[in-house]
Amino acid sequence: MTSITIKLSRAATKASDDSIIIYAVKSDDNGAQLLGSSASNQTLETLNLKALGVTGAVESSHRIPVAGQTAGLIGVGNGISSTANAREIGGAIGRAFNDHKNVILDMPIASAEELAALLEGICIVQYDYNKYKSNSKKPSLKSIEVITNLNLSKSRLNRVKILTEVLNQTRDLVNAPANDLYPSKLADIIKTQGKIPNVKVEVWDEKKLEKEKCSGILAVGQGSVRAPRMIKISYTPEKSKAHLALVGKGITFDTGGISLKPSTGILGMKYDMAGAATVAQATFAIAKLGLPVAVTAFMCVAENMPSGSAARPNDVITFRNGKSVEITNTDAEGRLVLADGLILASEMKPDLIVDVATLTGAARVALGNRYTGLMGDDASVETVKNAAAEAGELVWHMPLPTELFELIKSDIADLMNSRVGNPSGGMLVGGLFLQEFIGHDKSKKRLPWAHLDFATAANNDLAPYGYTVKGATGAMVRTLVSIADHLATKKK
Repeated sequence: MTSITIKLSRAATKASDDSIIIYAVKSDDNGAQLLGSSASNQTLETLNLKALGVTGAVESSHRIPVAGQTAGLIGVGNGISSTANAREIGGAIGRAFNDHKNVILDMPIASAEELAALLEGICIVQYDYNKYKSNSKKPSLKSIEVITNLNLSKSRLNRVKILTEVLNQTRDLVNAPANDLYPSKLADIIKTQGKIPNVKVEVWDEKKLEKEKCSGILAVGQGSVRAPRMIKISYTPEKSKAHLALVGKGITFDTGGISLKPSTGILGMKYDMAGAATVAQATFAIAKLGLPVAVTAFMCVAENMPSGSAARPNDVITFRNGKSVEITNTDAEGRLVLADGLILASEMKPDLIVDVATLTGAARVALGNRYTGLMGDDASVETVKNAAAEAGELVWHMPLPTELFELIKSDIADLMNSRVGNPSGGMLVGGLFLQEFIGHDKSKKRLPWAHLDFATAANNDLAPYGYTVKGATGAMVRTLVSIADHLATKKK
């Protein structure tokens, strides 16, 4: 995305040929109503909105020639009522009118927070993954002018820019095909992107992984000719108020291994590294924003392939914390690589551990296409819920039922990674498995931890909506940044 210039003005500017001026249309009992500081001018008043088919329904859009310029009408339903709502409407504006170089917004916005969210929505939909297209059209939008009496600080506008930048980097990584993005290549990209003040990137190759007893990543990656990697990103601000540990699943392609996926299930498995991309870019955003929260991110990266050297069902591996796991399903590999990252994160005794993964197909069955499953201890779940609400992202608290733990008990090891043939609570069983690799504090209490299963929300294979584009969505990046915001203010 080309950098977009944002300008706040007190009075309306006459639109040029490559500009469009946007008005909001509210829908109420009296029908569609045009809103905006200059929406009462005589020309606009003559518009018959009903005859034009303008209803004011949320995200509906229309273009109308008015007095020698083009006016864009965006439906806002009952009006902009929250930052989340403002962000969604911003996304609708950004998608509907980005064929113009300049967008002028003349619509009522109640607060600086809602204005920032609206701008964020417009900016983050200016994305198209067209690297492999011989003939592609890029968004034309270069500037946004807002007619308002509100003020936004330079830091708040910079936040919009940074969040847009890291979301695009996340989506570029997740959209990349596996033949161009394999473990070592991903590590090289992260090293380049990680050249940020107070950020350090370490890459552990297979020899280092063996030395550190990262058995899960090694087992999953041993079937591929492309060796696995652990990528550790550390952000250490000069003054830190808390320590946040992030762990991301990074399977650059998932065939299912020996437990091979069916042909219909294997399509899209390049997206299985979305968790790792998410924690990396969230860390970079936190660093660029200069938040006073130390972050350690573990990207658990491997390619899950079937071969003569691949891990077999019924193999047993032992992790660095001493726990043994019988691999009953090589297609339940995400929890194996995450276990390594969670153990390493636990050893650092952070204030909060959050893992992010496209972990289970059961997440789609339970929650549909837009929600991310959230599990963990009550306090950590509450922190993540609040952060997600602030970011305008959808999470749903799911339980960790103790009775389901029986499904991952092995006859020959401490645990098995899957109860093959028993579909009960698949998403929840995945969470229960991961919980076993969260360490304890001095009082033997399990460390604060939350698990985000965004197997569906990470990729949108349907039509764009709100500020969500088609393909890789960049979901949960902004929630993780918001978590850091909360920790910065919570810790004294």
